[in-house]
Amino acid sequence: MIELDNRTSLQIEESLLNAIAKTLTAKEIELIITTNDEIQEINAVHRGIDKPTDVLSFPYEDMPMTPLGSIVIAQEFVESKSKELGHSQQDEYTLLFIHGLLHLLGFDHEVDSGEMREEEKKLIEQFNLPKSLIVRTEG
Repeated sequence: MIELDNRTSLQIEESLLNAIAKTLTAKEIELIITTNDEIQEINAVHRGIDKPTDVLSFPYEDMPMTPLGSIVIAQEFVESKSKELGHSQQDEYTLLFIHGLLHLLGFDHEVDSGEMREEEKKLIEQFNLPKSLIVRTEG
């Protein structure tokens, strides 16, 4: 189940996100939708990168009864990428949610041999989402 903290005016449809999450975990996930300014601050504090980004993931310690972790998505990235790539804002935040969720589950495209990309591809096809996440993460 998703615990939504929407700090923006972006309209979030939780049913698809919950369906995707349920295919991978029974644990609760905190989803925060925020601004570029706030995600930049979070990125600077936790990753040492002082710039905004599209999505951040923070896994929690794996203990009984704890949530899986938190996913933070920036509203401005959702709006600009959905326009740029010609799909809906719902599709864009869903794609970013998938990316963040896989990071919570331990996938890491920066060091793996394509396993995260393959898992993203499966989910994108299973839930009939635009292929843009696959395209923009290749190469």
